[in-house]
Order: sequence, then C-alpha cells, then structure tokens
Amino acid sequence: MLPFVYFLLLTTMHAFSGTLGAGQTEGLIFREDWKEIPAETPVTAAHLTHPELELHLYGAAKTQLKKSNHPEIPNDPFYIWSGTCEGNWAMALALKNGLAMDLTGNGKVIWKTRQSGFRHLRVLVQLTDGSWLVSEEGSSESADWQVSTFHLDKIGWRKLNMERITEGAKVTDPDLSAVQKIGMSDLMAGGGSPASSRLDWLEVHGTVRQ
Repeated sequence: MLPFVYFLLLTTMHAFSGTLGAGQTEGLIFREDWKEIPAETPVTAAHLTHPELELHLYGAAKTQLKKSNHPEIPNDPFYIWSGTCEGNWAMALALKNGLAMDLTGNGKVIWKTRQSGFRHLRVLVQLTDGSWLVSEEGSSESADWQVSTFHLDKIGWRKLNMERITEGAKVTDPDLSAVQKIGMSDLMAGGGSPASSRLDWLEVHGTVRQ
C-alpha cells in the first residue's frame, strides 16, 4: 500500500508543477524555484527551472541582479537578490509560444520573499497593448522569509515606466485577461544586505490563453 501512496503523491506533485496548456481550466500556470547551481551575476535564462518560461530583465541595473545562495548556511535557498543593483531594476517571466495569462477572477501571485530596509517587492504585469503596471501592494521588510499572496483583481495598480522603472498614475480596473509578462521589482537600487529584495520562489495562478 505504501509504494502506491508514494506513487500517487509524486504524480499529484508533478501535475501541479507544470504549466497549464492554452484554454485549460483555471489553476497553477507556473511555479519558478530557480536552479540549484552556484551563485552568479547576472541572472540568466540558465537559472530557470521551468522549460516553458522566458526571462526578461529591465532597468539600468538589470545586469547586476544576482541569483544568490550561500552553501555555508544550512538550508539557504537559491534566490534572486537585488543587493548589488546600483540602479533600478525589474525582472519578468513570460510563457513561450506567445501564450498569454488570464489573471482575472481568481488570478493570483504567491511568492516567498525576504526584504530588508525600505524595500517593498511589487508585482509587475505587461498588458496585451505592451503597457506595464506595478502593484501598489507589495511584500515589505521581514526578519525571515515570508509567503505572500496577491489576488490581482483586488489590489491597486499604477502605470509603470519600464525604462526608468518608476511608478506613474493610478489605473482603475485594468484588463488582466491577456497578461503577456509577469514579474517583480522594488523600484529601488540595492544597498547590500541591509537594503535589498530577495525572491525564493514564485507561483502564478490563472488561465492560459492563446
């Protein structure tokens, strides 16, 4: 009986680790945990664990964003770190083959983060017209890693200048039915360990669209 239960558990875990196909029912679109390979700057597509994702970096400090890990620290995660960024930065993920994400209804982002200083890690989305938005809500400073959930149709949004990585005017009821890219930024330069953002993993829930 135990081998069968173990097989069933593995099968269930695998089913929820992949990307939904286009037009499938609402659920987990993807989860990204970053490859467990040595720390490196900058973050590149080689650090992605999910084969159906594309990595996009923006801002003056995009080549200074680090995939970090400290092997001397027990159970230290493999995470994205902004501490060495000398200017504003942003990172986004997109589905391959031109697929879009419908994040209306129960669309949400769940992530595990740890911020220090004044940093608030915020959700970014690129809409079908190419414009960008940044969430007013975000994950703030914490003494340890924390898991946060953002229901995307229930949070506030502002326009995002993707060249400068700065916020603009408020946006009311944005159309999140065909999101092209989704990502994160704290809209600030890094300041080492005392003033930085860290992202361990990221989940996006919704529906995949053509």
